[in-house]
Amino acid sequence: MAIQAFSDERFPLRIGFGASGGPERRVEIVRLSTGFEHRNQRTAHAVRRYDAGSGVKSLADLAEVVAFFEARRGKLVGFRFRDPMDWTSAAFGKAPGAFDVSLGTGDGTRTRFPLLKRYGSGPQAYERPIGKAVAGSLRIALDGAAVMGGFRLDPGGGAVSFDAPPPAGVTVEAGFAFDVPVRFDTDQLSVNVTGFEAGEIPSIPLIEVRP
Repeated sequence: MAIQAFSDERFPLRIGFGASGGPERRVEIVRLSTGFEHRNQRTAHAVRRYDAGSGVKSLADLAEVVAFFEARRGKLVGFRFRDPMDWTSAAFGKAPGAFDVSLGTGDGTRTRFPLLKRYGSGPQAYERPIGKAVAGSLRIALDGAAVMGGFRLDPGGGAVSFDAPPPAGVTVEAGFAFDVPVRFDTDQLSVNVTGFEAGEIPSIPLIEVRP
């Protein structure tokens, strides 16, 4: 049987919420002879890196991670990971709501709207594509009014599709919880039971991938 490149199974939540890490941006900086800098971003979107080792609190946790690593065949298969600091469309500490983020405006024909999260405000705001929204968490509003049906989360978790296209000029808003698509960033999990019992924290590196 062929092995899929991505599994929708989530890294153990209990362990993931103790992980460290976050977004990494690659920016090239050239200092000009005038003393000013020329800055250029190498990629449009950040890549998130995590170390889940700090979330391992017991030998049972360690064994669970080893089993998960084996099931994913190490680096081979991607999976879902919940970022402990950034996992909903709402502000930190708040539950997602239907008015969290605007996805666009209806034109009477379009039925599919990719999900995104917006950071900042105004023309300089950064729009992050969301590829792995959580099933059952999606909330939708049309023209400022929450709706309870007539839409569904796409199977991949990256867009909302409507049964009928929103009318022209109607604003589409959404709220949702989401995971980060990642893979292990190591070929070997180095497990030392004696060292762990003595307080040594294992390294379990994860890196974001495009699903």
